Amino acid sequence: MSTEATPGRWRLPAALRLGNAGVVYALGLLVLVLTVAGQAQGRVFYLGPTNVSNILDQTTLIGILAITTTIVLISGNFDLSVGAVAALGAAVCLSLADTIGFWPALALALGTGALVGLFNGVVVQYVGINAFIVTLGTMTAVRGVVLIVTDGRTITAPDGAARDGLRAIDGGAWITPNLYLLAGLVLLAAGGWRVFRTRRWRAPAALVPLVAGVALVAASPVAIFTIRITQRTVYLLVLAAVAAWVLRYTSIGRRLYASGGNAEAARLSGIAVDRYRVVAFVLNGTAAAFVGVLYAARLGSINPTGLSGFELTALAAAILGGTSLFGGLGSVSKSLVGALILVTLKNGFNILNLGANWQGLVEGIVLIVAAGVYTVSLRRRQTRRIREAEAPDRAGGGGGPGAQDPATPPERPPSPEKVGASGAERKDR
Repeated sequence: MSTEATPGRWRLPAALRLGNAGVVYALGLLVLVLTVAGQAQGRVFYLGPTNVSNILDQTTLIGILAITTTIVLISGNFDLSVGAVAALGAAVCLSLADTIGFWPALALALGTGALVGLFNGVVVQYVGINAFIVTLGTMTAVRGVVLIVTDGRTITAPDGAARDGLRAIDGGAWITPNLYLLAGLVLLAAGGWRVFRTRRWRAPAALVPLVAGVALVAASPVAIFTIRITQRTVYLLVLAAVAAWVLRYTSIGRRLYASGGNAEAARLSGIAVDRYRVVAFVLNGTAAAFVGVLYAARLGSINPTGLSGFELTALAAAILGGTSLFGGLGSVSKSLVGALILVTLKNGFNILNLGANWQGLVEGIVLIVAAGVYTVSLRRRQTRRIREAEAPDRAGGGGGPGAQDPATPPERPPSPEKVGASGAERKDR
């Protein structure tokens, strides 16, 4: 990795550099500001266990939509209909739960979301209509279907099997072990893995997590921090872990990135681009319907206008996480951090009692600034790559005074070992 690029000189790991982890630093700075402001006003401690549990629970619905929206964006499309699909899923589940039972109603709700996603994907990919137009029309049409299903009224879950089913999917909660101890063990494992890979236990990349891990484990008997994890939060964490693993470590993820980054090149490589993009829409619709059921499970009802605006919030979370609107670039974990930033802002306004009047303004400014930072960072990265690619041509002369004489035989190509070494050095830079 880049930490070993220059002997005797330690560099910050690539994953922790500002260009890659800027959204994480932004979240940390936001939490720090809200904590200091809360303490200055004599409010409740912002990072207390209760508030942290609330933030995680409030992030769940937006976080699930942000994850699947990120997958759609990576594939090269985007979906504006998830809020309406979520409301439709909740309406279908609650309206049929008393007739056919909760679990068949839940299956029908998820199937309805999948069908809407399939419709979006087929029309976009095989008919060729722009995704913005298709999903905007779907959003409007599905809202109309919700009004028809609910008859324009609020649907309340009936007592009995329906209530029991809703409690079964969103009624559990667990208390975590001491998070200081868990963090210390994770840091020790990370430091040990770094030592195993580099065979250098004194390197800062290994020494820092080892020292921090030992300190946290030693302090854990006195410093105790446990939080309440709700069942819906577990859904979010599991989905995020599975999606991140698939995107990073499987051929499916690589093909999805390729489909969004350069669709024509992906097709020439034998990748079924249309199929991957349609599946992304189906996954997004299914997840949206599940989010709607979770929303209804907490309230016990669904309003025809419920979940309005969720699609834009999920899209904002993905953009905050650095996901490109043009496809081929995005991270599930960063989108989840983007969702945490949006929820933390709202939570902080409530804690500081600043009122709702300023929330929209602040969220909009944060979103524009984040998009601007990522755009500038991406342009600089592309410019640097172009300059690095042009540097060998300028050094070779390109037909100028330093060009090779045609009569002179060409030099022997470098050995594979040298090519590999130069490639590694270029990657480290």
